[in-house]
Amino acid sequence: MRLFIISIATLTIFLFAAGANAQSFRRQFTVPTTNGGILVEGFGNCATATCPAVVILSGSKGFAAPVYDEIGQKLRAAGLNAYLVHVLSAADLDAIATASSARARIAYYARRLPNWTSAVQDVAAYLAGQPRHGGKVGALGISLGAQIASAASVGQANIDALVLVDGGFPNGYSQPVRSLPPLHLIWGSADRTFPLSMGRELQRTAQRRGGPVTLDVYEGAHDFFLRSGTRSAGAAHQSAAEFLAKQLSR
Repeated sequence: MRLFIISIATLTIFLFAAGANAQSFRRQFTVPTTNGGILVEGFGNCATATCPAVVILSGSKGFAAPVYDEIGQKLRAAGLNAYLVHVLSAADLDAIATASSARARIAYYARRLPNWTSAVQDVAAYLAGQPRHGGKVGALGISLGAQIASAASVGQANIDALVLVDGGFPNGYSQPVRSLPPLHLIWGSADRTFPLSMGRELQRTAQRRGGPVTLDVYEGAHDFFLRSGTRSAGAAHQSAAEFLAKQLSR
């Protein structure tokens, strides 16, 4: 019995250390933006000297989920340099979490959207200017991050490919959409927050603008992409990585 207890204690320490190491390979730095600095976390350079960059924008709960490490490493394995962009500040995350209603959250998003999109554009421009990225930057946005990424990508030369997961243009978005980068939509079949019909309408909008657009639908609800270890999430991560690697290598 004593040997078993020691083994469990040792295993616990090992797992704790492994979890800490999983976080330690993120390299943190701050990118100057119009409205102040934005924290960015990188997953290290890919295996070649020049690798396109991909900015990852989280949903309304930020980057706390361990699955973001999996996503970052999946992109890195595909020959991309992945960056978590903390465009949602701690104050933003707190305001969203404590909002009194869905209407209040949407109103908060509307107030903050100009700053968020400006920050994403500034980070994309910064990364595009780094020689190791070859001037190529893609964006991967999830839920609220997809809304920010879509608004930040309209007519922008610094974002060369766009993946939106279970989210599109923000409610009430009124700016003219004259052009979008090559677009890949990833959607959960049972999404009730942003129903699949919204994804199909976004696909038609992009098609009318003449840009390449694809839509992949996976079994799952709104948060399926962030469910680590599931078949749908793994396939969707691979799909996003392959699309971005293909588009950004051109």
